[in-house]
Amino acid sequence: MNKESFLTLEETLACTDGIHVLGNSQSFYFTSVQTDSRLVECGTFFIPLIGEFQDGHKYIPQAVEKGASAVFISRSNYEKDSSFFVEVHQKNPEVNFIAVENTMTALQKIAGRYVEKFPALIKIAVTGSSGKTTTKEILASILAQKYNVISNKGNLNSETGLPLSVFNIRSEHQVGLFEMGMNRVDEIKEISAVLKANYAIVTNIGTAHIGILGSRENIAKEKANVFNYFDGNGIGVIPSADDYADFLGKKVKGKVVLYGDDTQSVKFIEDLGLEGIKFSIDGIETVLSLPGRYNYKNALGAVALAQELGLSAQQIADGISSLKPMFGRSQVLKGRFIIVQDCYNANPDSMEKSLEFVSSVAVKDGKKKIFVLGDMLELGEKSKDEHEKVGEMAASSDADEIIFIGTEMKYAFDKAKKSSDKKVISFELKDDETMKKVASEINSFATEGSTILIKGSRGIGLERLTELLSGGNK
Repeated sequence: MNKESFLTLEETLACTDGIHVLGNSQSFYFTSVQTDSRLVECGTFFIPLIGEFQDGHKYIPQAVEKGASAVFISRSNYEKDSSFFVEVHQKNPEVNFIAVENTMTALQKIAGRYVEKFPALIKIAVTGSSGKTTTKEILASILAQKYNVISNKGNLNSETGLPLSVFNIRSEHQVGLFEMGMNRVDEIKEISAVLKANYAIVTNIGTAHIGILGSRENIAKEKANVFNYFDGNGIGVIPSADDYADFLGKKVKGKVVLYGDDTQSVKFIEDLGLEGIKFSIDGIETVLSLPGRYNYKNALGAVALAQELGLSAQQIADGISSLKPMFGRSQVLKGRFIIVQDCYNANPDSMEKSLEFVSSVAVKDGKKKIFVLGDMLELGEKSKDEHEKVGEMAASSDADEIIFIGTEMKYAFDKAKKSSDKKVISFELKDDETMKKVASEINSFATEGSTILIKGSRGIGLERLTELLSGGNK
C-alpha cells in the first residue's frame, strides 16, 4: 500500500461493507476522490454514481485511462455484467475494484472515515434555507485570523459535494468549516454523519425546497439533523427571530447561542447602502462589504460563533473587513450602471430580501431602478403562489421597470401587470438570444448610473446578462 493513501484497503472495506472483487490488495491506494471522470487524475478513487438519467459506471474506462487507482462499483452492476469490469481490469491490472451496495453511500462512508483521522479538528457546519454560503464565507474570513481553516468551495454542500469536500482536509488544518444543503429528505442527516460537527450555525428556516419537503416544519426537522452528533459540549448558533428557534434549540446537546439583534458587544452603526454595513465589536468598528440588513444578520451568526471560539474583537473586525465579495452573491458591480448581481441562488426568502434591500437604496438625479427577476426553482406545487407573491412585491416597489425571465416568472408578470402601471416585461425563454433582448431593453431604457438588480436561481444563468450590459462593469 502507498503510505500516502487516504485510507487503507481494510479501512475502506470495513466502513463500506465492500468486497474487493478485482485487483492486487498490496497496490491499493488513493490520494483524491472524484465522481466526475473528467476530473480524475493519477491516484484518484473514482466513484460512479447512478442517477435518474445517467449511470456513471459507463465512464469507468475513461476514469481508469486517466489514472484512477481504485473504483467503487455497484454490486448489482457487477452481477449483471461482470465481464465488463473484468475486461477493464485486465487492461489495467494495477487498478482495484470494490463492489458495494450503493456507490453514493460508499462515498459518504469513506468520507466519514477520512474525517475521523483528524480528531483535533474543530468541525463546524452551516445550514439553513438561505444565507448558508454567505455565512460560511464570513465565518471563514473571521476564523482565518486565528486558525488554519479549510472549507467547501462555493456551495459544494450536497450529498456528493460535502463528502468530496472533506477530502481536502489535511493535518495542518485546525478548523473544518462546511456548508450543508439539501434537495431531499434525509440529506442533512446523511451528510451530518460524514462531518459529525460539534459546532453549527442555522441561518433560517425558510421555504427553499418546500416543494420537496412539503412544509417549513419538515424543513426544520431536516435542518435540525445538523446537531445529531453533538456530544454535550457542542454549540448551536440559532437565529432568535426564527419561528423554529425553540424547536431547533431543543435539538442541541450542548450550548444554545441566539443571534439576530445587537448584543452587549455587537452594535449596529450605519447602513451604507450598496457599500455595506458598518458595525462594531466591543467598540472596534468594521464594515461588512456585503450590502443589506439580511447579510448583516448572517454576519451576526458568524460573529456569535467566532466569539464562542475565543476570537478577539480585533480578530473578528479584521476578518469582517477583509471579506471579499463572492460571485453572484450580493455583488455590487459599478460601471455605466450600478448592478446588484445576486443570481447564484433564489428562493422566496432570498428574493424578498433582495427586493426589500434594493428598494431601500436611494437613486438620485433621475436615475432609473430596474429589477430583472428570474425563476425560483424547486418550489413544486407552491411555485405559482410564490411567484405571484414576487410579482406583487415587485409591483409595489419603487422600481421603474421590472423584467421577468422564465416560465414560472410568467405568474409574477401576470400579477404585477394587473396591480401596477409600471413598465413590466416578460420573457419566458432563458436562452442567449433572450439575454441579448433583455440587455438591449435595459440599455435603451436606463440612464447612466441607474441601479439594476439581477436576481434568479442559478439554473436561469442571469450572469450572462451582466456580461452583456455595456459600461465595463467591474
